[in-house]
Parts: sequence; C-alpha cells; structure tokens
Amino acid sequence: MTTSFALRTGLSVALLLSATATARADDASCAAIRLSDPGWTDITATNGVASVVASALGYAPDVKTLSVPIGYESMKNGEIDVFLGNWMPAQQHFIDDLTKADAIEHLVQNLTGAKFTLAVPTATAATGVKDFADLAANAEAFDQTIYGIESGAPANASIQKMIDSNDFGLKDWTLVESGEQAMLAQVERAVKDGKGIVFLAWAPHPMNTNFDLTYLSGGDAYFGPDFGGAQVHTLARKGWPAACPNAAKLFTNLVFEVDMENELMGAILGGTDSREAATAWIKAHPEVLGPWLDGVTTLDGQPGEAAVKAALGL
Repeated sequence: MTTSFALRTGLSVALLLSATATARADDASCAAIRLSDPGWTDITATNGVASVVASALGYAPDVKTLSVPIGYESMKNGEIDVFLGNWMPAQQHFIDDLTKADAIEHLVQNLTGAKFTLAVPTATAATGVKDFADLAANAEAFDQTIYGIESGAPANASIQKMIDSNDFGLKDWTLVESGEQAMLAQVERAVKDGKGIVFLAWAPHPMNTNFDLTYLSGGDAYFGPDFGGAQVHTLARKGWPAACPNAAKLFTNLVFEVDMENELMGAILGGTDSREAATAWIKAHPEVLGPWLDGVTTLDGQPGEAAVKAALGL
C-alpha cells in the first residue's frame, strides 16, 4: 500500500511538473523569430547572441538585413517580430509613428552607456575643432564634407537637416551616405594620410579603440546631450509577446554591456561570423546565461539554461 501510494504520488508530481513546464512553452508557430538588422555591427552582434541562445532553445531565428525605415515598416506590417536596435532619442520620430499606429511593444532597454554624434580624429581636434561650431571655420580641412552611414538612417537625416537649416554655417556642406564599413574605411584613410575628416561615431564600437578620436560638443539639438548619449531598446511587433510569451521573456532578459559589444563587434569586423563570435563569447562568459534564461524554457517546455549549456558544450 505504502509503496503503491508513493509511486502514484511520485508519478502525479512528475506529471504535474511536466504539465507546468509544457504550459510555459510557446506554440510551434512561434518557432520562427524574425529579426531586423540595419547593417550596424552592434546590432549584428546582439542579433548573433540572440540567435545562438534562441537556436539552442529550439527556435529558428531569421535575421533580415533591412534599413531602419524599412525594418520599422516591416514591423508595422507584421513581417518582423523583434528589433534589438531602437536607438533613442535618435529614432524618436519612428517610434512616434509606430506608437500612433499601435504597431509595437517595448520589451526592455538592452544597453546603457551608448553615445552617437559627430567626431573627428584627435589630431584634428588638437587644431581647434572640438565643437560643431568649429566646423565651418575649418571647412577646407574637411572638404566641406560630413561622412554618414547608410541612406535612410535617422542620424543622416539629422545631419541633412542641420545642413539644410544652415546651422553652424554648414549650408554649402555635403553629406556622404554610405555603409558603416565604407565610412570607417574613409576614416582610416584620412587618419593614415593625416587629413581632417568629420564623421558619425558611436559607442559601443571598436572604432573607439582602433582610432584616436574626439567626439564633438555642441550637437545637443540634433543628437541629444552628453555627446549624443543614448539608450538602446528592444521592440516587438504588436501582439507578439502575448502570442509567444516564452520567446518574449528571453528577449526581455537579453541585456548587454558596452564592453561586451565592443569585444563582439571587434571579432565580427575581423571577419568572424556573428554566431561564431557570440558562441565563443558566451562560452568564455557562461555566467550571463543565468540572468538571460531566468524563467525561460525551450520551445517544447524543458529547462532553458540546461538546454543552452548542453548545446554549447558547457
């Protein structure tokens, strides 16, 4: 009698725990997680981390390279589930539009300590160019040119607005729009040749260690105070967190640090695949998995942290 009762009780507890775990799992339709990447190395890095962890949990992350405007439009249309690159306040007008359309949900601020504004090589700053107001007087040194990132980026729009408004006397200047890597290649050439160049710079990014650069003051009206001090947020399309609560919990838990992103971005810019870089970094810092996977299961409801560690050989 006692043995039979104990056996029945043990089975009941096991079934209850199994049912509880399964209840936390997402529906199979949540397996595919569509992520947007505007081609910025920092978002490539964080998407890489998210993809490694989500894959180990049984999900199928799909990263699509889309410019910021198209990425947000895709989120509005339900074609993108999650975006890890909402830089604020630079993207405020996009958020205003999406909020008005009731198209997004905020999951978490995933990074603090970021900044984003114009910069020059420190050797150029030493000649007296330390503020936006110093640019016009040194127009010849910069060939009246500001180097930005990809077309459609909010920061480029801010620069163009500044030029069109003739703020800081820049009405005859030109904005060169190109990808992040093309812009940095131009910076590298200018530094090597000892020439002046003014360009978009931000942290986190290995450029802060690869180049001796100085962020310009005076751009608060366009980039915000504290040299464009920014916060990066994770957004989800409307309804996705309710439909896929376990995946949404993972992305809510995924928060990063500037030093971490600098390291990952350096590896990626050095030619390492983003998932390979993320895998190596996580293996070297397994302590991050506890907070990231708190309350998160695999797609089929098994303990999440154990599954990820097993998948990564930890």
